[in-house]
Amino acid sequence: MTVVLPAGPGELRFAAAAGEGAGELVGHTMPLHESKSGRVLERRRSERVDSVLDDPEVNREVTRRVAARTGLWVPLIVRDRPIGVIEVHDKRGPDARFTDDDLRLAESFASRAAAAVDLSERVTRDALRRVVEAQELERRRLARELHDETGQALASILLGLKALEEKADDEGARSSIRELRELVVATLQDVRRLAVELRPSALDDFGLVPALERLAASFAEQSDIFVDFQAALADERLPDEAETALYRIVQESLTNVVKHARAQRVSILLTRTNGSVKAVVEDDGKGFDPKKETGGFGLVGMRERLALLGGRLAIESAPGAGTTIAAEVPVL
Repeated sequence: MTVVLPAGPGELRFAAAAGEGAGELVGHTMPLHESKSGRVLERRRSERVDSVLDDPEVNREVTRRVAARTGLWVPLIVRDRPIGVIEVHDKRGPDARFTDDDLRLAESFASRAAAAVDLSERVTRDALRRVVEAQELERRRLARELHDETGQALASILLGLKALEEKADDEGARSSIRELRELVVATLQDVRRLAVELRPSALDDFGLVPALERLAASFAEQSDIFVDFQAALADERLPDEAETALYRIVQESLTNVVKHARAQRVSILLTRTNGSVKAVVEDDGKGFDPKKETGGFGLVGMRERLALLGGRLAIESAPGAGTTIAAEVPVL
């Protein structure tokens, strides 16, 4: 028996499994539209198959790994929303086929399992939301301290060094002071850049569009990569959570461009359509295989942020073909 849950656009993930050979499936994914579980999830209707070899919808790889002959698929439904599928193979006994009574029993179990899965997901989402909120609060606090305290202290040191340089009689001393002032200036610039990366004041004071404009300009200046930024939101403010999520996703996408893409051009497009806001970041870099490269690109974090808001992430990339990342958040 396995429990299959959605895992991003067009995919299902084996969340739990029991039985011979089934444990190896946990954590693996399969295409939504290339499996009986995906079809049952879409149709929201239980199905019983007496011979998996004769059913074209059954995923052959899965049935081969568990040596299945028959199958039973029951959707997990909570508040009229399908959240997963229970998949069972080969009834014990001389006849491996399932009966109508077995189906009714599985549906009764599925109703309880669906409630448990839903509760677990809600607890996980609430915990993740608290973590994200705490991170942003800490980022805001650190950015403010760096800007207001550390930045002002360094600025005061610069003024003091300037006065000291003017009073120095020895050219060697003045030269040393000038070098020290240059070091303090560079440190002050680093502190201000770090404060902006932690939490740009423009995001809180003026909104998403001005914050992304400054991010794009800073990115182009520091990376020597051409950036084309376009926004169709004008001066409209979005909910704080939506603005923060979209800003972080664009920020992470640009970081990936510098680290991995070897790109020469990047475009950032911000639009609003059909009750949602979409941010699209596209580069002309070397690209990658989204199915293989997930750990170092921050894609899990992006998806988690969007999932908290009911949004979604779409990634289009291939080796040598650049990368497009589209993040969409519903906004009333």
